[in-house]
This record gives sequence, C-alpha cells and structure tokens, in this order.
Amino acid sequence: MSPSESVRQEILLLEDDALFAETLADFLEEEGYGVEVVHDPQSAFERTYERHFDLYLFDINLPFQSGLETFRQLRDSGDRTPLIFLTSRMDRESLLEGFGIGAEDYLRKPVDLEELSARIRAVLRRFSCGEERQLGRYVMDPRSRDLLFEGKTLKVGRKIYDLLELLLSREGRVVTQEEIRQRLWRNEEEASEGAVRVYITRLKKLFPGAVENVRGVGYRFHPARIEDSR
Repeated sequence: MSPSESVRQEILLLEDDALFAETLADFLEEEGYGVEVVHDPQSAFERTYERHFDLYLFDINLPFQSGLETFRQLRDSGDRTPLIFLTSRMDRESLLEGFGIGAEDYLRKPVDLEELSARIRAVLRRFSCGEERQLGRYVMDPRSRDLLFEGKTLKVGRKIYDLLELLLSREGRVVTQEEIRQRLWRNEEEASEGAVRVYITRLKKLFPGAVENVRGVGYRFHPARIEDSR
C-alpha cells in the first residue's frame, strides 16, 4: 500500500542545501508523503518538539552542528523516530557512528530518487507494522531495534537485530548465506562468510539451541527451541 492509499506519513527533512531540499520534498510529496523541510539543527529540534514525524531524513554535513550530533541529542531525549542519513561523506567512521546512534539506513549523494523511495518504504514498513515480539525471556522492540531482557535494553547492534528479524521472517525455512549478506551489508560494504559466522555465533549465545546450521546452505531459526534462561 502506498502512502497515498493510507494515512499520510510525515517526514522531516533536515538539509541545508535549499535547492536540493526542494527537489527531494517535491519528489516525496508526489510519492504521497507529507514533507517538512528545515535547514539547520535548531529548527529541526523545534519542529520535533511541536509535532510527530514518522521518519527523519538528515544530512550529515550541516551548519553549526552535524546531523550525527543532532540525531544523537534526539535519541538522548528519548526520541525513537527512525532516521535515514543523506551524506556526501565517504569515511566508514561516520557511517558506523550513525548506525551506532541508531540510524536505520543511509544514502550517499547524489541521491537516486527511486532508491530513496524504496529505502523509505522499507524503513516505514518495519516501524509501522512492527509490534513487540516475545522470544523466551527476550522482547524484540521494533522501534528501537534492540532486544530487551527482563525490561532492560541490550545494545546488541543493528546487524544482530536484522539477522534475527530475517531468520524469524522465514518461519522455520532456511536462510542462505547470500541472503544474509544482502540483508546485513550494503553493496559497497564487504561481507565474508567469516563475518556472517561471527554474527551467527553471537546470536547462538543469545538463543542457545534455536539456531540450526544447515551445512553448505545457510541457517534456520527455531523459536520453539528457545531456552527460558539467559
């Protein structure tokens, strides 16, 4: 279902390039979204205090304060709105920092508008239809994309959460190594079988007995085998 066929979803776009911001806003409004544009972090803070948004699109390079720091302050204030970064930066450290704060995704400039639309739909779909899911003594929180254990947040990291979500979505069917690499790493990021095994091992420690190796193919998750102890 497209945004125009349901309740309109609202996006806050923080971008200091006025022409680029106008181009993005026009495109997204044609896609059926409501878009509010601000050009500096202070204006973004003011708008987030005044109203609810379904998604943030933040540039990283901004006047006065970076988009990374702006997003960090929103997270520290308890704001759990999903965010996609737009960036011309190529350094891995900035991207890792963004994901560490809790960003859902990023796109490098110049932005492909169709790809942006697809990424937005994917993020909003996860957050709009997601409900907390109980897994033994754990709870999956789709808004923060963290695991809760006895009410306490475990910072397991984006890739662990995405891997768990992928395995659960197959409802007991095998997930291949290639599917895992495509889900956890973007095209420009390197992913090896060893890296996949690292995350599988971490998931096995969280859910002993629930992750099955299917030799030469991939992995299968069995919720019924989750042990009721950590």
